[in-house]
Amino acid sequence: MDTNTTPSNFIRSIIEEDLASGKVKKVVTRFPPEPNGYLHIGHAKSICLNFGLAKDYNGTCHLRFDDTNPEKEDVEYIESIMEDVRWLGFDWGEHLYYASDYFPQLYDFAVELIKQGKAYVCELSAEQIREYRGTLTEPGKESPYRNRSVEENLELFERMKNGEFEEGSHVLRAKIDMAAPNVVMRDPVLYRIKKVPHHRTGDQWVIYPMYDFTHCLSDAIEGITHSICTLEFENNRPLYEWILEQVYPKPHPQQIEFARLNLSYTVMSKRKLLQLVEKGIVRGWDDPRMPTLAGLRRRGYTPEAIRDFCERIGVAKANSIVDYALLEHCLRDDLNQKAPRAMAVLRPLKVVIENYPEGQVEYLEAVNNPNDPKAGTRLVPFAREIFIEREDFMLDPPKKFHRLAPGREVRLRFAYFIKCTDVILDEAGNVVELRAVYDPETKGGSAPDGRKVKATLHWVAAEHSLPAEVRLYDHLFNKEDPNEGDLFENLNPNSLEVLSDARVELSLKDVQPGDKFQFERLGYFCADLDSTAERLVFNRTVPLKDTWAKLQKK
Repeated sequence: MDTNTTPSNFIRSIIEEDLASGKVKKVVTRFPPEPNGYLHIGHAKSICLNFGLAKDYNGTCHLRFDDTNPEKEDVEYIESIMEDVRWLGFDWGEHLYYASDYFPQLYDFAVELIKQGKAYVCELSAEQIREYRGTLTEPGKESPYRNRSVEENLELFERMKNGEFEEGSHVLRAKIDMAAPNVVMRDPVLYRIKKVPHHRTGDQWVIYPMYDFTHCLSDAIEGITHSICTLEFENNRPLYEWILEQVYPKPHPQQIEFARLNLSYTVMSKRKLLQLVEKGIVRGWDDPRMPTLAGLRRRGYTPEAIRDFCERIGVAKANSIVDYALLEHCLRDDLNQKAPRAMAVLRPLKVVIENYPEGQVEYLEAVNNPNDPKAGTRLVPFAREIFIEREDFMLDPPKKFHRLAPGREVRLRFAYFIKCTDVILDEAGNVVELRAVYDPETKGGSAPDGRKVKATLHWVAAEHSLPAEVRLYDHLFNKEDPNEGDLFENLNPNSLEVLSDARVELSLKDVQPGDKFQFERLGYFCADLDSTAERLVFNRTVPLKDTWAKLQKK
């Protein structure tokens, strides 16, 4: 039986060929996030792929923080990334690394390039460097500082390290080819001055290596065999190979690119996600509307559902947009099997059952999960006054409306048949209360005389239920690809609706943040971090309606 945790794909084929040929003895992969933001669902694909492949081939996967830009990095991000990787179900063991661990070695590699005449200190400004680089159709111009002597470059680079120059005044550039067809190879910057304390090295350094210089050398230092990247790094691969060829002995890591995850109605740019946080459009990185793993976790997503989603979308070589409905489908598949059921009324409408004895409370048996017999049952209180969902009643219903209406009979879940006998209206003509009668012979939901009803409603007892706040979430953007046009014009103004007068059954009185339930007929919900014993707060994780499953049947 195949025990692989990741399905067959072109990367797996490469690894298997490398193992079979003896090119690689042991598979070593890595997940290398920059600690400049929270991880999102796109990172989950990379995490599952890298850790999954290492596990399948009895290898190791490193967690390495590419912390080369102290201006944007924070310990908060590092801690959140570790939490997210563990939450997804993976562990790096002893293989935790930081690019900053290699700063001394990287500096020595840069010095080696200078000694070989393959790197030089340049005093052009960032804007001038861009101007000199040329275009896709025109070659670049050489910097006037390109032909300095090795001795002069060594001295200037040493002075950069010693903090003698201001930020932006000097950089170290590779000396490759200003006419190269690949613009990346036109003397890229390797080091820049940043007089900013680093979260791990403090004030020890005032020059920091660029990502492209650091990334490939960190992989090599750690003995990474398969450096799995997303497609945007394909264009940079020749630069990585050039750097390694100059200063690092073989074998070199093999870089393999795959398509990043793009999800409909979502943005994956950390820069754009940070804008949403900083502008107060969301409450933070863990806002349940965010595609961050922290946000998805708070909304009620499970690691099993996200791993299943990553497996289903597979690994491809071409970019595409995945329908958000597939992610929701994976979650429903998971929660349907394990989420306990409960009854909640989001927009309560009181019903007084006039022939039910006043003061009587009856406890009815309710199934906790029809898909899990071991989940057992619970007792739900039933009384003369109950709440039903306001949308389950219409004063003058159309033909296809089968729920409660004047003179109509319906079934109450786990309870009795009731018939609406009267409607109480306020001065504006709004329905404020219903009167009904129940049939005591229909306990459990069926009538001895065999009569049928066309609807079963959920409900809670009025006095024997708990007040709750319920937050209904929708897509943060109302456009399938929010990156088209102005990001903020594509925001969905109805991405959050807060219902402050909801009621939930008594069995939920001891819920803890993160507990998940299916509220019958409504969807899957999760107790929010804001929830307390005094004030329960639930997030709607996903509605019951499965648009993805319906699309697949067409």
